[in-house]
Amino acid sequence: MHFPLRLLAFFFTLLCSIFAANVQAQGNTIIVGQAIDLSGPNGSIGRDYVAGITTYFDSINVSGGVGGKRIKYLVRDDQGNPALSAQAVGDLLEKDKADYLLGGIGAAVTDAVLSNARFAQSGQTLFAPLVASAKAYSSRVLFWRPSPEQEMQYIFSYFDKLGIKSVGIAYQENAVNQDMYQYVVAELRKRNMLMSGLVRIGAAAADMERESAILAKSNPGIVIAIADTLGTGIFLKEFRKQAPRTFVAGMSLINLDTLAEVAGPKALEWTVFSQVVPNPLSKKSLIQIDHSNMMKKFRDEDLSALTFEGFMVAKTLVKAIQTGKPGRDALQGLLTQKSIIDLGGVTLNPSESTHRMSNYVDMALFRKGGGLLF
Repeated sequence: MHFPLRLLAFFFTLLCSIFAANVQAQGNTIIVGQAIDLSGPNGSIGRDYVAGITTYFDSINVSGGVGGKRIKYLVRDDQGNPALSAQAVGDLLEKDKADYLLGGIGAAVTDAVLSNARFAQSGQTLFAPLVASAKAYSSRVLFWRPSPEQEMQYIFSYFDKLGIKSVGIAYQENAVNQDMYQYVVAELRKRNMLMSGLVRIGAAAADMERESAILAKSNPGIVIAIADTLGTGIFLKEFRKQAPRTFVAGMSLINLDTLAEVAGPKALEWTVFSQVVPNPLSKKSLIQIDHSNMMKKFRDEDLSALTFEGFMVAKTLVKAIQTGKPGRDALQGLLTQKSIIDLGGVTLNPSESTHRMSNYVDMALFRKGGGLLF
């Protein structure tokens, strides 16, 4: 069977046009990939974070994109599993040709991604993972949020100003928390504060009950929880039987929904948490207003500290892309610039020594009925 030459020429021209259009479409797209927990133990944190990121990218795309290029945001659910996260990141780089990578939740996931051969070969920077452990990383990781030590410093300073000098510790013993525990103990000595007791989370139930009773009897001004969400919940459930009105402090990545499920909503009263963004419900700055308006326009979901953080992370990445120079990692370029970055009332002060963008820390109190009071 013979095809007319004109028909063959037509099909050849059509295929060339499709190929050219596909290449052009890829050239007009900035692909941002992320593997993050959406359905596992930190799923509610991941979903809020992604909602904020998505909202900012949507607002940019409807305004014409970045230099005429649309942002294509690809999110993969790693379920909080390090192996799944590493595999997903490898696929985002290999199959989806991601131009930029946003990080997931936790040190174990971050470590797994950094160990992935495809990531190691890519030369890319992992941007804005949510890690609560006191651990140093290489320049291949660029954090948006301040360090866990900065959060802990703020907690100490806050209660030091209130004249509180006796501090209890609830400690979940594992490799991730060990450095933070040593940091807290050293900080107590430095500030001439009294360590009034220690509860080891994860010990036998009888031991934990006994240690909680001893700590409550010592009447500490505050108890600092060095634990993940589940560990903090287990401690609160036991400790509140003895001390319903003693302040317990945790850090910004505690999952409040899970905490309430484990400990019960009543146990969360008199708890405070460090925060790395201003009040998302306030409208004191331009970016707070933008976050509120864009979330209402594109998502119609509740605002939270994590949606606001995600929104600002996405805006920071867009600024990096806009100011980046050809042939150079845009995120590393942003890190090395000496000037302060204004996101619209929230400022960033990038540090090459710490690989962090923000130094902002605040405190919020868990209020009756749920939610945080900044």
